[in-house]
Amino acid sequence: MTTRPNNTRHFRHTRRAGFTLLEVIIAVTIVALLATILVPNVTRWLGVAKNKKAAADVNSLAQQVRLYMTEKGMSSLNDDFDLEVLLVGDNPIIQNANSLKDPWGHSYVVVIPPTVNRDFDVVSFGADGQPGGEGDKADIINGTH
Repeated sequence: MTTRPNNTRHFRHTRRAGFTLLEVIIAVTIVALLATILVPNVTRWLGVAKNKKAAADVNSLAQQVRLYMTEKGMSSLNDDFDLEVLLVGDNPIIQNANSLKDPWGHSYVVVIPPTVNRDFDVVSFGADGQPGGEGDKADIINGTH
């Protein structure tokens, strides 16, 4: 019978917990493929959501301007009317100045003479903040959505 010296260590081959390089590469590839499919759709959905919020906001602001006109006994607005007057007074119609910003961070404006409505238009100039445009850069006017 052969004996082993005491200084010789016996190594057990145990499987280490973790991932192999191949498993990591496959997982990263799957995540990359999903990202290339999902990111454009999520971006488009965010754009649609911002347009819908702006459409709701311009209609709400138009109602608040009409309320202001009723409270002040006005039949029409001056050409230089500014939405910020809705924030002024002891009992302002709008409590939060952020309500006057569209989803892209630009100020909503009142346009007189109007291009769509009879008395005035409340407008968001879209993502670019400039009049005109198409897609997410298009103007959003109360009463049109």
